[in-house]
Amino acid sequence: MTHLSVNLNKIGLLRNSRGRDYPNMIQMAQKTLELGAFGITIHPRPDQRHATYQDARDLKALLAQYPGKELNVEGFPDQAFIDVVLEVVPEQCTLVPDDPNQLTSDHGWNLGRDSDILIPIINKLQAAGIRVCLFMDPDADVMKMAKETGADRVELYTEAYANAYTSDERDAVLANYNAAAQAAVDAGLQVNAGHDLDLENVKALCDSGLITEVSIGHALTVESLDMGWNNAVQAYLERLS
Repeated sequence: MTHLSVNLNKIGLLRNSRGRDYPNMIQMAQKTLELGAFGITIHPRPDQRHATYQDARDLKALLAQYPGKELNVEGFPDQAFIDVVLEVVPEQCTLVPDDPNQLTSDHGWNLGRDSDILIPIINKLQAAGIRVCLFMDPDADVMKMAKETGADRVELYTEAYANAYTSDERDAVLANYNAAAQAAVDAGLQVNAGHDLDLENVKALCDSGLITEVSIGHALTVESLDMGWNNAVQAYLERLS
């Protein structure tokens, strides 16, 4: 079974748009965990436009009430982000090569260029007891290099898969993702996946048995407009079981 971590960034965005604590991030996280999700993900960005650093603190306090459930904090490892992660100590930290002005994540790490920057950060996070995951493009050839950074997991950036899912290229693109996931497992890494996954495409990606965890937020939030939040979360759990 692939674990479901629900990304609550869009809940934060909706809350922030009116300057009120509504919807309440912690209440939504609690509901999501009680429905059976394995974890909660947030990706606080420097402008705090959706999830915030304070959300990370509050969610960690909530997760303490749910043994076995996990908090995953994603982001670009600038000093402010690292300081908050080391303060909060989430179960997992996913390092993402975002420019501060990016609308959303759109590429994985270039380890040929960035390994020397990442290695001391990974060491520091792991010394605090935090599992470290690197956001990566689906390239089988670089998974050994990802392992050499000391990372515990990779998260495959799945936009290309989502875009190809309803096209004639679907099988070839899926095969490429499966090859990258297998290369990561062979290198000694666990594999997460995320970005543009939805109820239609998530099962085929996870049928390989190679994906440990998916992080899903935008699509689940949109689908919940039709289905309701509870039904959407439960539908993902059914797809992944």
